Amino acid sequence: MPPAIPTATYRVQLTAEFGFDAAAAIVPYLKSLGISHLYASPFMKARKGSSHGYDIVDHTKLNPELGGEEAFERLSASLKQHDLGLILDFVPNHVGVHYADNPWWLDVLEWGPTSPHAASFDIDWDILPHRPRGGVLLPIIGSSYGEALERGEIELRYDADSGSLSAWYFEHRLPIAPERYSEVLRNVVKAAAAEQQPGGRAMLELAQRYQGPRQPDRAAAPAFKEALRRIPGSAAIIARGLDAYRAGKDRPAQTQMLHLLLERQHYKLGHWRLASSEINYRRFFDVNSLAGLRVEDAGTFEAIHLLVRKLIAEDKLQGLRLDHIDGLRDPAQYFQRLRRLLREARGDAATPFYMVIEKILGEDESLRRFTGVHGTTGYEWMNVITQLLVAGSGLSALDEVWRQVSNTPPKFAPVLKAAKRRVLETLLLSEFTVLSRLLARIAGGHYSTRDFSADNLRQVLELYVLHFPVYRTYLTAAGPTALDRELIAQTIEKARADWFNADEGIFDFLRDVLTLDLIKPGRAAHSKPRVRRFALKLQQFTGPTMAKSLEDTAFYRYHRLLALNEVGGDPSAKALSIDGFHETMRKRAIDWPHGMTATATHDTKRGEDARARLLALAEIPGEWSALVAKWKLLNAPHLIIKGDARTPSAAFEYALYQALVGAWPLDGDPAFLDRMQAYALKAAREGKQETSWLNPNQDYEYGLNAFLARILDPALAKDFIDQMQALVQRVALIGALNSLSQLTLKAMLPGVPDFYQGSEFWDVSLVDPDNRRPVDFAARAKALAQIEQPDWAELAANWQDGRIKLAWTRQLLKLRAEQRELFLNGSYEPLPVSGPHADRVIAFARRHERDAVIVVVAKALAPLTKDGRAWPAAYAFEGTVIAEHYQVDGAPLQLSELFAQMPVAVRRARFKGALSATRLRHTSKRVTA
Repeated sequence: MPPAIPTATYRVQLTAEFGFDAAAAIVPYLKSLGISHLYASPFMKARKGSSHGYDIVDHTKLNPELGGEEAFERLSASLKQHDLGLILDFVPNHVGVHYADNPWWLDVLEWGPTSPHAASFDIDWDILPHRPRGGVLLPIIGSSYGEALERGEIELRYDADSGSLSAWYFEHRLPIAPERYSEVLRNVVKAAAAEQQPGGRAMLELAQRYQGPRQPDRAAAPAFKEALRRIPGSAAIIARGLDAYRAGKDRPAQTQMLHLLLERQHYKLGHWRLASSEINYRRFFDVNSLAGLRVEDAGTFEAIHLLVRKLIAEDKLQGLRLDHIDGLRDPAQYFQRLRRLLREARGDAATPFYMVIEKILGEDESLRRFTGVHGTTGYEWMNVITQLLVAGSGLSALDEVWRQVSNTPPKFAPVLKAAKRRVLETLLLSEFTVLSRLLARIAGGHYSTRDFSADNLRQVLELYVLHFPVYRTYLTAAGPTALDRELIAQTIEKARADWFNADEGIFDFLRDVLTLDLIKPGRAAHSKPRVRRFALKLQQFTGPTMAKSLEDTAFYRYHRLLALNEVGGDPSAKALSIDGFHETMRKRAIDWPHGMTATATHDTKRGEDARARLLALAEIPGEWSALVAKWKLLNAPHLIIKGDARTPSAAFEYALYQALVGAWPLDGDPAFLDRMQAYALKAAREGKQETSWLNPNQDYEYGLNAFLARILDPALAKDFIDQMQALVQRVALIGALNSLSQLTLKAMLPGVPDFYQGSEFWDVSLVDPDNRRPVDFAARAKALAQIEQPDWAELAANWQDGRIKLAWTRQLLKLRAEQRELFLNGSYEPLPVSGPHADRVIAFARRHERDAVIVVVAKALAPLTKDGRAWPAAYAFEGTVIAEHYQVDGAPLQLSELFAQMPVAVRRARFKGALSATRLRHTSKRVTA
């Protein structure tokens, strides 16, 4: 039986090409590697062809494209046979909509607010302009609505098997409201000249029976459709009669007929660009095809967790990773309900159920405690490790390089603020407009605040969002915590300082709305439902705003050192001192010992070894700066010049050179140019400067492709390629050493190490979809079998093939499994280092009672590798790890002995000091598996 708290997790991306059976096939390999839990991407029924699984269309079914129930049973059996657990990446926040595959969404389109599933979606039915009956905007049209209509791209069709009518726009099904069926039947019978035919008369009689408003209603509609289906010849009559609704440029009457029918539905069709300004359903970020779910609705919660509950009850699921919890209206309530579900599903199970959350923490932000949650998926720890390993002395030099390249100060805050403003003005304008209008309605609801104009309230709200420093607060209907109250107050003051109009209490009003103080007893009688709705809805808005502004915009504008541009990170961060790192880890061992530690995920901006390689640039900033200057001259002829514009821009050219260094293949890759061009296009569009997803600049994008094709063509840019290859050979070695340190820290620190698919070999992939390419598991399994007894000298001599990383991964995970209690509940104790290289060494002990493991890793190794020209020799390291209270197995703790084969080491030890009664009481509260 797998342990309740994982020893190590392994993330796989399930797709139609790599489904349940493929996952089952790698289980023996994962067991040999030392993994305790397979950590799977979402596997509920998703949109056909989904490459990620987050566009779920039915939470109650397994994804048939992954193999369905039978294949899942085979995977479950394989996991049980090898004693591995299963963790599911579960998506409670949103579902895939549009198209023709989500039954809940289709029902909402058909029945509008009266649909039993309407409560599951966050739709503002009454705010569409110029539409008295309300509705939900469907921004699915590739051109203007009128053009699509006149081109005949929107068709009315009849499904004879179900007796139902739907409009179709290519693959999008748009159910017709049953209350309009009688009208349609009369028109089609007339257009088919079938009034005197038996089938036509029967259809007219059926239409006549449902003459009242909103008829047939939901109760009567099934009988109506069944009666229509059973009328002999009805399908043929309708097929002919639908000509009355067949729109076209030369068919104005029919076009108007179809238009009027569509205008009477519970939806409004529109150009996809309308989403940014008029969409009226909550989305996942700015993705129109992913609609937010209201899991605060008890029925919705129960429905989407039915399959999860079943799998847990059957002991086929041992953990959950909860996706995007910041999108939920009330995460605290969600986890309380989830705890009840787990208790019901698991009965009297004594062991904990493992749960982690996808949560991006801002600078100096602490994770809030939610019921049953063991921690996050580990982005914050990935960035802590990166900031520890980066050479702080080189960052100031890279600041100056970036200042010269970009012609801007190396400050990140203005870049983020500008990115937020762009996002508010474009991608999330519609959501921001909804909130602004709601705030204005609140102000207008009482005479004491009615003079706050809608325009001023909008500007004040914008300033608040611009200055809000983290992803969200966690208010409930009962009000804010002290921490949230302080955060709101601080943000209000920053926004106020940026306001140049008369204040007159407008910021105090906004503060009181956000804290719910406005509706406290004794205050003016403002609408309590509106105030609560605004305060809680704004929390769901600030998260997407920050994510789209920071991760998906500013990260692609600010290129000082791309290794720091990582999810949950700060691109302008300074290096973390060794002492600061120790203090952080000591706290983590107490507060969050069982959360994940990740160094790569499906969402990271580059592979973990590309990031480690780029860290080397901070160790050789002078040489890097000189090379960039040379390359700018060498590649100047390859720039695309059009008028005053150049492609790429100077700043983006610098980013491309860094991306090339990070991803450059050591053994060749015929697809490398295509991969780089795809990356450059995505990066440029995300940056939203010279081009964007909303408004692609074809000339600039063509220029990017052309520039990369030229500088990667040996016939055109041999000197550049030779210099790039020479640099990469060296920084790749330093990067490999950084990677081994990163790996050792991930596996030995407090927390559960998480391994992204394929990353046990070198992973220098780019951002998705590049990091979701197929993994050659057969090659990894074969290599693992051949290094049962590692020859570390041979592996170091051939470090380029990645086997040294694979072997070291297994070695570390074997130790974790053998010392399970130590790594589960052990303390973290810094160890001092003496000698000339003390500032390049991180040493600590993990200890549980008398059992201990001493961990030593090196950093900033360029000087000890001749700037990447040679693997570091053991004798090059001078110093000693001081572990006076430990009896250490194996060699003494001189660095030259510890680093005999590579500059990372772990040693078993026994604690010789006095055991602290306080510590024993503390650890006795920890989890047991």
